[in-house]
Amino acid sequence: MSDFTAQDVQKLRKDTNVGMMDAKKALAEMGGDYEKAKDYLREKGLADAKKRADRDANQGTIGMYVHHQFERPVMGVIVELSSETDFVAKSPEFQEVADDVAMHIAAAAPRWVSKEAVPADALDKERDMIARQAVNEGKPETIIPRIVEGKVNSFYQDFVLYEQEFVNTEKFDGTVGELVARLAAKMGENIGVKRFARIAVGEQED
Repeated sequence: MSDFTAQDVQKLRKDTNVGMMDAKKALAEMGGDYEKAKDYLREKGLADAKKRADRDANQGTIGMYVHHQFERPVMGVIVELSSETDFVAKSPEFQEVADDVAMHIAAAAPRWVSKEAVPADALDKERDMIARQAVNEGKPETIIPRIVEGKVNSFYQDFVLYEQEFVNTEKFDGTVGELVARLAAKMGENIGVKRFARIAVGEQED
């Protein structure tokens, strides 16, 4: 018998928002290792979300966040979070996630929703800049491709919404993509961020 308790199951359910049987199965699969079980459920949620990705998601809601400074609004974010049904879109948890993502966007200022949304010319420019910098620093030519790939991953984490670590770690410890995937796994629908807009007083557009 795997070494975990009912309290472990309850904690895993709370931290991942999955059902009791899924939590028990994850702990059993991972031999009672809590952190591995948590990672297992995250990965499973992401996999399940990919399976649903081709299904139409024409419903949804708008998440909003406004940041005030000295009682004056100085930044605003709106984000469209899509779902397959209005039943899911109307749920309080769905709206809460939409608003949480808007708050994250205000703080982290991503430029694109996903890796696939990054324009090819922007990625080529970044790769070229990284390679030239490595050459100027005298890095061996043989390792420059690895340096480029490593820094491109950092570029994604800096500017791609789904790759960014969610800013409120007390509420969710993971990336925004994992946060959305967890909601999709719980609701059993294709859920995703379609678009967002962020406007801040004094900031220049790209």
